[in-house]
Amino acid sequence: MKLLSRLGVSACLALVAPAPSFADTAKDQADCSAIATRQSGYNPAAPPPVAQASTQVTGSGARARGAAAGAVIGGVSGGDAGSAAVAGAVAGGVAQRSRNRRSARSANEAVSAQQSAYNQAMASCMAGRGH
Repeated sequence: MKLLSRLGVSACLALVAPAPSFADTAKDQADCSAIATRQSGYNPAAPPPVAQASTQVTGSGARARGAAAGAVIGGVSGGDAGSAAVAGAVAGGVAQRSRNRRSARSANEAVSAQQSAYNQAMASCMAGRGH
């Protein structure tokens, strides 16, 4: 009896309670995974694809808009409108690639946040079930 009073209630329960079986652990993992998926919106069995920054600028209109803006600026400032149009086209392409990279980064950060929320929900559920 002295040993039990020194160990405390949780230690005594650990001595008496059977360890969860493999089947119980697998069932708890499946249940917790379903709960974590519902809570986070992330399914590790079917993760969304990793977003890649598109290098495509052609067809976006960014170069044409840049060239038009450059030509206008070059013409208004009294400079060479042709050279300004070329510089504007290059700047428009660079700006489009930058927007593409930011968009891909934002998408990947959103997936990472969902994955983190899933992991936290899964760990919390398994801890609640004694694992």
